[in-house]
Amino acid sequence: MSEKTTRTEMHGCIVCGKLHQLLVVYDTNGKLFDLKVMSADGKRVVHESRPLVACEHHNDEQVKTAVERVYGTEPEEE
Repeated sequence: MSEKTTRTEMHGCIVCGKLHQLLVVYDTNGKLFDLKVMSADGKRVVHESRPLVACEHHNDEQVKTAVERVYGTEPEEE
């Protein structure tokens, strides 16, 4: 089993910028492995290579639009 590094990080909501605390796990190569949102009013935003978070009150469409605005569209899975 490979070693993983865990650390706490502050990240802004992808939609409005409000800060949330995350517990982020990286593999030995520094690639994102997993994360947990520690702030009560935050939710995880799925992204393959970056730890992202959004406020609970933002709907899925707002979050998707914000991710596309910042990171571009991701290729669709077949």
